[in-house]
Amino acid sequence: MEQEAIRLLKAEEIECRVSMVKENGLSLLLYKDARVDQKILDETFGAFGWMRSHQCIEGNLYCTVAIYDEEKKTWVSKQDVGTTSYSEKEKGQASDSFKRACFNWGIGRELYTAPFIWVQGNLANIQKKGDKLYCNDHFKVASIEYNENREITSLVIVNSKGECVYTMQSGKSPEAGSKKQPKRKVQEKALTRDQMTALQVELDRTGVTVAAVQERYQIKQMETMGETMYKRVMEALAKTKDVAA
Repeated sequence: MEQEAIRLLKAEEIECRVSMVKENGLSLLLYKDARVDQKILDETFGAFGWMRSHQCIEGNLYCTVAIYDEEKKTWVSKQDVGTTSYSEKEKGQASDSFKRACFNWGIGRELYTAPFIWVQGNLANIQKKGDKLYCNDHFKVASIEYNENREITSLVIVNSKGECVYTMQSGKSPEAGSKKQPKRKVQEKALTRDQMTALQVELDRTGVTVAAVQERYQIKQMETMGETMYKRVMEALAKTKDVAA
């Protein structure tokens, strides 16, 4: 019944969804589907060791995932609510509530430790229709690693052609003996999603582009700039007037 009994997600079980598209790039979110949850529940507790049920409460669909505790000879349940889907409303809520209930059991909870994933515009086919930007490219996780705290420490994402579009390798130092290696290549812990969101808000407020920040501070990937550089950038942006001023 312990969370540690539930294994971590494999690279091929994690999917990528485009979250936000801008002219200079796009952000991705990592997620799992209901079939992965079912597979891991079967592996961990046996096909007859768990069950799911749904109920509607005040117009919202809830899912309860119950697992049988052999030691206590009783069923233990965890529940969560689903969000409305734009298509197939009932099916969407049923699937979403099930996945959320499985998160409560610890399945895929490591995805919450994912960094802000930004794919540069030159690595994606970003198109514009009217005032709307979109990207139909497909991305997938090529490899992923975790630490003892079940946190993501390494992540590689590729496009449908197998070309690498994003790499996160926390804690890696430059190769020994290379005097020309810039100090910034000793990577600090990757920035959190909240930090990257706060940075984007400041960029939008000031009108400063990502490219301008990268050029000024010699940053290759914004999400891996590290805490020290992040503070420098945010302090500089705080002193910059609004774009409309």
